[in-house]
Amino acid sequence: MKIVDLKCAVIGENPVVRVVTDEGIDGYGEVESYKPYLKPYVLFYKDMIVGHDPTDVERVMNRIRRMGSFKPWGSAVSAIEMALWDIAGKAAGVPVYKLLGGKVRDKVRVYNGAVRFKLPDYSPDGFAEIMRKMKASPEGFTLIKQGIGFHSNMPERVPDFFFGDTHQGFRHPNRGLLTEKGFKHVIACIEAMKDVLGDEVGLALDCGPGWTVPDAIRLAKAVEHLHIAWLEDLITGDYTPYVLADVYRDITRSTSTPIHTGEQIYLRHSFRELIETNAVNIVGPDPCDIGGIAELKWVAEYADLHGILMAPHGTGDGLLGLAALVQVSAALPENYIAFEYPIGDPSWWYDIVDGLPNPIVQNSMIEVWDRPGMGVNLIPEKAFKYLKDEDKDFFD
Repeated sequence: MKIVDLKCAVIGENPVVRVVTDEGIDGYGEVESYKPYLKPYVLFYKDMIVGHDPTDVERVMNRIRRMGSFKPWGSAVSAIEMALWDIAGKAAGVPVYKLLGGKVRDKVRVYNGAVRFKLPDYSPDGFAEIMRKMKASPEGFTLIKQGIGFHSNMPERVPDFFFGDTHQGFRHPNRGLLTEKGFKHVIACIEAMKDVLGDEVGLALDCGPGWTVPDAIRLAKAVEHLHIAWLEDLITGDYTPYVLADVYRDITRSTSTPIHTGEQIYLRHSFRELIETNAVNIVGPDPCDIGGIAELKWVAEYADLHGILMAPHGTGDGLLGLAALVQVSAALPENYIAFEYPIGDPSWWYDIVDGLPNPIVQNSMIEVWDRPGMGVNLIPEKAFKYLKDEDKDFFD
């Protein structure tokens, strides 16, 4: 079997990769919905993989892996990797988890990162209101993640939130020392959320990046009694092209509150210091950023050897990304907690993908399916109408 083409189309907001072979077996991968600009970066790799056997996944990946980088630039490599595994599973007639070592679990737990409701305001009552809605969501989530602090609009919406200039824009532009007023406001919002969730649903907090070390330690200590599942990306994180393991280690050693990072990190090599120095308690790579699902599994196994837990990121990975997360999470070691549940957005995505169960999530769990490859496929005749004019040959 040989790769004869690499295609990419932006469907909705998600770049979708299609690897085409000379035996009529296609593989699909998907990039986060926040990155519609990545199509040319995917196609950059075409000449490097055409003519090679897609079922030799590692050999093909060795040709392109070193050409990626931290989020968002590793997503193109990651999507190609997942498409290769899709082909390999289909060619062998087995689900991808079989090729990754087999199932450790029949159901995989997910946490809520994408089933969202409009926040009425940035008051404690506003955060309590959305927690009530997420707690009542039919997926029955047992763990919910919520953005606070610098991973929210608090710097712009809460007067005198921190000592620093407030910057407008995306990609979490603010950083600085919180005022006493700002710090107390964050704590009040966390307490309001926990009052709603009680001990029935866990609460994880997406915090930054942007916190200073003193504030990060203050926050972690202040919520120790609340049994928070984790504090995520306090120092570095989303769209940060470095790790700062030594800084995370200082915070982690100061508190019993679990500390988490990793969604932006590309390749196992960049996790090495975090893991070997026990700089965090939980790592959360995204399969669409780390370099694919095999790369994620390698990190999970190495983390497990060091007593570090695994909670993969995935909020924008779409339905093809969801399938990849199900397959790899089924095969992860017992340090696995849950992965961040992505949704199809716009909602017509559910009409153009075949193979997903209905409902997908029950009691915060997804039953692992056994169809070959990733177990889901685009339906060309239904997806075609959503292709842009320049992508009309995507299914040819």
